[in-house]
Amino acid sequence: MGHYVNFQDELKKRTDEAEAAIRQYLPPEEGFAKTMAEAMNYSMCAGGKRLRPILMLETCRLFHGDEELVRPFMAAMEMIHTHSLIHDDLPAIDNDDYRRGRLTTHKVYGEAMGVLSGVALLNYAYETMFRAFDMAPGDSRVIRALRVMSEKTGIYGMLGGQSVDVENDGKPLSREMLDYIYEHKTSALIEASMMTGAILAGASEEEIAAIEKAARNIGLAFQIQDDILDVTSTSEELGKPVHSDEKNHKVTYVTLFGIHKAAQQVEELSREALGILGSLNQKNEFLCALTEELISRRK
Repeated sequence: MGHYVNFQDELKKRTDEAEAAIRQYLPPEEGFAKTMAEAMNYSMCAGGKRLRPILMLETCRLFHGDEELVRPFMAAMEMIHTHSLIHDDLPAIDNDDYRRGRLTTHKVYGEAMGVLSGVALLNYAYETMFRAFDMAPGDSRVIRALRVMSEKTGIYGMLGGQSVDVENDGKPLSREMLDYIYEHKTSALIEASMMTGAILAGASEEEIAAIEKAARNIGLAFQIQDDILDVTSTSEELGKPVHSDEKNHKVTYVTLFGIHKAAQQVEELSREALGILGSLNQKNEFLCALTEELISRRK
């Protein structure tokens, strides 16, 4: 990280920016449906790395875009991501009691409210994205970003990956299927984040395609690093249970290839992503530093 002055300070600054955008768009806790708003906000305000909104903002900056227009999309992306975590933690799926160092939504609000608040957050993400039209009525970039966000979230994106993951839980997996799960479950939202930043900033088709490819690599590297940390980290460090993959008999890059080879994959994917980012006419040093940080992260 030597080439980037005080990476942690810069990251904190951007995490705070993402946090502000997210809080600006949370539902008010009032009226008869107050409990649902509380459950939605409980999980939205549980900390978290805010990685996706940060990647979106930095990609927008890479192409010198309008940061105001990107804010509702940053909040929406975190809502989509958080909805997937709430549902992942449910008894029907991973049955986890802790997330980001505190009780999961269904442990606090009950299972029914866990299901409902997850769905409500997913829908609220769209309500929030549509608010971009208040700033830019009928803007074709906003329409394009909405399409990318929705496609990368649904059956051809994250939710498709989730379904294949759940369906094959505990079964032996081929490398191809594992790649499908990772590319959809993890990479899709990272692709959506970075592509949306690029689209809203008016990047060209070639640039958007390059960003999509870099983001796919970043997402895969991020997920494989997750597998590695599940084996090598401690619960205190991660803020969630470790060895859960082993406990759930999950096939991961580590079980398929071993830690050493998995780590090589992370390195390779990251290098390729940095190569793509480096080939663009524009530069964003922080974005490159963040990509490097993701491969050496401990949590």
